[in-house]
Amino acid sequence: MKSGSAAAAATGFFSLAAALLMAFWYAPVAQCDAGCLTQKIFYFHVPSAYSMYLCIGACALGSLFYLWQRTDLWDAIAQAGGELTLAFAGIVLVTGPLWGWKAWGTPWVWDPRLTSTLLCALIMMAYVVLRSSGGEGEKRFSAALAVVGTALMPVIHYSVQLWRGQHPTVISRRGGGLAPAMGATLGMSFVAFTLFVFGVLWLRTKMVQNETRFEALRAEASALGLLDDDDEALASGAASTSSKES
Repeated sequence: MKSGSAAAAATGFFSLAAALLMAFWYAPVAQCDAGCLTQKIFYFHVPSAYSMYLCIGACALGSLFYLWQRTDLWDAIAQAGGELTLAFAGIVLVTGPLWGWKAWGTPWVWDPRLTSTLLCALIMMAYVVLRSSGGEGEKRFSAALAVVGTALMPVIHYSVQLWRGQHPTVISRRGGGLAPAMGATLGMSFVAFTLFVFGVLWLRTKMVQNETRFEALRAEASALGLLDDDDEALASGAASTSSKES
């Protein structure tokens, strides 16, 4: 399973490289009244938002099952999903304003989708900070926060239709659709991001599980008096090094 997740992550990485080449050398230049080449951010901005949805779904699912079963696996999946949600939300909130700067003349407007995405990022930041506190109570509370925060996803997705913001609708027929080369490039980006997300999500899940097991073993050894102060410091350093190498 570990080799499979690593292969998925590696395949996703090379697919991202292929999508990058397609975006700049295959897909036609569009929206010249809004920056021309800047529009190519679209091929990474939209899949990043889609990846954010996947990751917050993993976080919510892991949190829900953790509240039910209290197993380390579900807790690890939730933590990995929360961290990746925050990472992809950051990408969305950087690439969106860069594109908007050329299209709207300003990097930020209080558009419903931008604002709700920012709120989602703040909720997941609160989840990550609370989850990193490490206590059992914090784990349960952060899991509940993740489940409740997931309810914001439909609001983000349908915010353009609900509140008629400035955020463009491009992919659907209502938004004019995409040229075949643009559609193929976007499709490659979706495939690349999907593979990359699942690979990295599983690798990070295994890392969190290993960290949890190590901490449990260290606490048990310390309770039995098997570690002195120097040993505990060495064990902490080894755990940190192992985490970085993983």
